[in-house]
Amino acid sequence: MNSQRDGGYEMNGWMDGIQNAIRYIEDNITEDLNIEDIAACSYVSAFYFQRIFSVLCGVTIGEYIRNRRLTLAAQELSRENDKVINIAIKYGYESPDSFARAFARFHGVSPSAATKKGARLRAYAPLHIKISMEGGTMLEYKIAEKEAFTVMGKSKKFNTDTSYDEIPSFWREHMKSGENQIVCGMYGICMDVDGKIFDYLIADNYIPWNEIPNGYVTKVIPAGTWVIFPCHGALPKSLQDVNTKIWSEWLPNCREYRLGGNYSIELYAPFTENPEDTYCEIWVPIEKL
Repeated sequence: MNSQRDGGYEMNGWMDGIQNAIRYIEDNITEDLNIEDIAACSYVSAFYFQRIFSVLCGVTIGEYIRNRRLTLAAQELSRENDKVINIAIKYGYESPDSFARAFARFHGVSPSAATKKGARLRAYAPLHIKISMEGGTMLEYKIAEKEAFTVMGKSKKFNTDTSYDEIPSFWREHMKSGENQIVCGMYGICMDVDGKIFDYLIADNYIPWNEIPNGYVTKVIPAGTWVIFPCHGALPKSLQDVNTKIWSEWLPNCREYRLGGNYSIELYAPFTENPEDTYCEIWVPIEKL
């Protein structure tokens, strides 16, 4: 297995690392699972692990853990003579009520109903990561060296489990509020990761002689090497399609670079009247192996 080196992460064999992380979850499913400990098994940072996992598996890491726990809890309720509260505590729920609500949403029946013979229950099997080659696809990209630069923007904290739904709302609120007159939204930047929580900035290049308005912040993007992926077409589909290819196709096959810092950038060109003419880019920091 490859290991962390000089703050970056080797990409060779990281698919095996993701599977190691899933195995770790399964082995410790009734314990207090920490995203940093899970990611450490995958040989990538918690920031990148959560992004890669969501793209490859179609669910967030939090959803996966919850689905597996509720599957195993139902199996125990259906075959063992144990109290619901004991099963709830075993699988990380602080009260029978919170367990019952989550259980009913997942299985469509209450925990007590699951103890009865013939109850219909859902099962979410452990994931096994497998990449299949189904013919060549073209993914355009370029490697670029960039000096450090400073951005100014509106910052908000997000949880990785809900960010895909909440960040578009953040953009809509920003554009409708008229604050796009202060920051038009040249960049969307993920950075300052703390476990599942990260800062997302709607930002522009900072002009040093301009005053920083109340509620806005500046951030320095370090100098370094970036791999830049262009996206053509209507948003958010074009961005999401390229993002999926980055994590599921480009990264597994990269042998010259490792992932760099725990941040990534979306660059947006001025919007056009025809959505299909929209252009944007995804920037991922990398380091030479």
